Amino acid sequence: MLDQWAYVNGVRLDFSRRGKPTDNGLIEAFNGRLRAECLNENWFMSLEDAREKVEAWRRLYNEERPHSVLGNLAPRDFAASTGQASVAG
Repeated sequence: MLDQWAYVNGVRLDFSRRGKPTDNGLIEAFNGRLRAECLNENWFMSLEDAREKVEAWRRLYNEERPHSVLGNLAPRDFAASTGQASVAG
């Protein structure tokens, strides 16, 4: 189904090699942060509860949390400093 969806939508799938997390270091680092800061820190009582807690973490990460690549500014502050309306959301 994934292959069919990708074909229909013109998406080229590119998978990392098995056992080679360095093929995609940025997403591996993100996955580690998500696991350590959100998934391991919360009890999820329902699917809706999980959605709410993950969404709250996503907003914190994408809007308020300082990122070293942005000069230790939060994405919201970085966007404001460059005249952009939004960086992520």
